[in-house]
Amino acid sequence: MTLFTTNQDLSPEGLREVFGVFPSGVVALVAFVDGEPVGLAASSFTSVSLDPPLVSVSIANGSKTWPELRGATHLGITVLADQHRGFARQLAGPVGSRFAGIPLARTAEGSGFLEDGLAHFNTSIYREVEAGDHTVVLLRVHARAAAAEGQPLVFHRSGFRTLAA
Repeated sequence: MTLFTTNQDLSPEGLREVFGVFPSGVVALVAFVDGEPVGLAASSFTSVSLDPPLVSVSIANGSKTWPELRGATHLGITVLADQHRGFARQLAGPVGSRFAGIPLARTAEGSGFLEDGLAHFNTSIYREVEAGDHTVVLLRVHARAAAAEGQPLVFHRSGFRTLAA
């Protein structure tokens, strides 16, 4: 590995390749809007603060789904498990079939969750921060739950992976 050549490739493709070396978990961000589930998958989820309880996701500014989601009063976040690989791909597909065959739980506030996820967060938008070609969305956590066991779905080098012992 050559460290810091004089002619750095900072193209989106070159950066995506290097950013992809860092593995991350995958979450589903879901809300019911006008009675229908709306959602997207994100690999940029992270904890931010314990007091107040905040998490974040980064959303591409070109997202067609975020403008609809951001109008919801509450958003559900499900940390996806390794068995959700197909669902994660489905979430990236056509809007009309993103939730076909997927059972969702719903809170009174309209957050949506996969019941068999590894963790759940019931959130609302706290703040949005413009950051280049993405928007960092800070979400306030109102409730949380975690599964007793299970393995996370991991995104690494542009593909889904499973953790190995």
